[in-house]
Amino acid sequence: MLKFLTNLSTMFRSKGSPEPKLPPLISNDGIVDSRMCGLVDAVQSGWFNHASGELASGFRITHDDVVLDVGCGDGAATLFAARCGAEVIFSDMDADKIAQLKHRVNLTGARASQGLVGDTNPLPLADGRATRVIAMEMLEHVDDPAQVLAELVRVGRPGALYLLSVPDPVGERVQQQFAPAAHFQKPNHIHIFERDAFATMVTNAGLIVESRQSSGFYWTMWMCLYWACATEQDSATLDQIKPPYPPLLNEWANTWHQLMTTPGGDQVKERLDSLMPKSQIIIARKPG
Repeated sequence: MLKFLTNLSTMFRSKGSPEPKLPPLISNDGIVDSRMCGLVDAVQSGWFNHASGELASGFRITHDDVVLDVGCGDGAATLFAARCGAEVIFSDMDADKIAQLKHRVNLTGARASQGLVGDTNPLPLADGRATRVIAMEMLEHVDDPAQVLAELVRVGRPGALYLLSVPDPVGERVQQQFAPAAHFQKPNHIHIFERDAFATMVTNAGLIVESRQSSGFYWTMWMCLYWACATEQDSATLDQIKPPYPPLLNEWANTWHQLMTTPGGDQVKERLDSLMPKSQIIIARKPG
């Protein structure tokens, strides 16, 4: 566990950039923070590896890269790339999120930055602009995912690397049984991608799939437990759910934290991640 916490203290920091203020994993009251627990889980799955410069396993970012992060949300991927010294371009429909992220990016060692407010299709960028393209947990929200992918391929340089993730169909179908209908309606999840169909869509867009991964059983279960506590009026997407969380979710975070600190817990996590992950992830390359 010490290794994971060390990674957490450095994963968003590069030489010369300020250290981010991360909340404690465990509060003075002994409550395990759900978000920090999920962050530890992600680090164990190979995400946010500052030592290697890999945002995800196999997706390395360097100072020379131009990184495009579409549907950036709160900007974890953008900030990681910025602290690698890359040029970053980030887009989202939420103008407030873009404004906040601009401020945070300015405090990093990013080579250059540009924030875009609006729809991904089309992007106000020239052909072949980016060497790294990130689209995480956003294609399930758009009307025409294939068209959005085509636009992302257009703005990537020959040889550009793509990090693409969408919710895994197993966890989505479990949640369909008890989540409110709004979770599977606009502006939330309007597509469920079967694993092979997702890979086919990526290759049909003209990309070469280099690896396929899955992670996030912790978050799938967290969301299932959230629906057990939620009302129809509660927020319907993970990034909108804010603390304080119901006691049941705190107990789940505590249980997962204990598993991660137990010898052999990583093997249990690996098997559960493959059984019912939160996300399916594809790393692909534009032919050069």
